[in-house]
Amino acid sequence: MDDGKRPDYRFSLANERTFLAWLRTGLALIAGGIAADQLLPGLHRGYWLTTATALIALGAACAFRASHHWIRCERAMPREENPPVTRIPVALTLLVGAGRFQPPPCCSPCHRDEGFGQA
Repeated sequence: MDDGKRPDYRFSLANERTFLAWLRTGLALIAGGIAADQLLPGLHRGYWLTTATALIALGAACAFRASHHWIRCERAMPREENPPVTRIPVALTLLVGAGRFQPPPCCSPCHRDEGFGQA
């Protein structure tokens, strides 16, 4: 990070706030995956397991990407370059939205009494 002049500290603080917001998003997705694992076992096993695994994987990817983007921004600031472009917000929105509109394979009330997903 010694490639140029020292940037205004406000830019570094803004970059850090953005980084922390993405970490919170990743933690929320991981918590949602754990909640899905604990609260959805009444549904078809494949559905709740896929939902829980996908949310946890998205949360981990979000946290990893946040770190990577923070480092790239910190390196670009001293060089007075534009911040790196990221498509993660759009991709994350599409992935979560696509998962939201998928109906569970077995959600009719008549099948819930048959013991699907019962431990």
